Amino acid sequence: MLEIGCGPLGGFVPAAGLLGYTAEGVDPEAPEEPGYHRMEFEQYPIREPFDAVVACTSLHHVADVDVVLDRIRAALAPGGVLVVVEWARERFDTATAEWCFARLNDDPDNGAEAAGWLHRHRDEWRASGMPWPDYLAAWAAAEGLHTGEQILAGLVARFDRRLSSAGPYFFPDLAATTEADEQAAIDRREIQANGIRYIGLRR
Repeated sequence: MLEIGCGPLGGFVPAAGLLGYTAEGVDPEAPEEPGYHRMEFEQYPIREPFDAVVACTSLHHVADVDVVLDRIRAALAPGGVLVVVEWARERFDTATAEWCFARLNDDPDNGAEAAGWLHRHRDEWRASGMPWPDYLAAWAAAEGLHTGEQILAGLVARFDRRLSSAGPYFFPDLAATTEADEQAAIDRREIQANGIRYIGLRR
């Protein structure tokens, strides 16, 4: 298995190893340990095909999503499995943003950790004085964020879909909010489903 965007903590690679899989991770901030490669996936040398590739919240950040998806396809053995967890940032509308921001933990006496990405963008948005859609558009342009629609279109063009669903995304970064809580808000149409879950096979 190869994980793209394993991050500094190693992502799913340690768990895969405990389950008996041979697993590698690639990320510019990957751990400096055996099995990890500190580089962008675009520079990673593919020496032999993998049975599975995992990309968890990494594709919306890459420079060229089509180039990366082509390399993923080349890295997979025929019939190999691609597992993707992604963010449809175009669905992060005003109602969804306000719902998330109301559930952030800002109290250090109540276990609040260092401000995360949602804290940062809440504070920058409030300081900007911009309507949320304008702030989101400026943020996406500055960081080159791809939309969920772009990512899904690229996946559909290259892989045989086995699963494609939309659902919760923000709950791990919210205080006292479970996946079920976020799904209930989606079901009530209070917020948009920002999470993408996709499984595909190499043709």
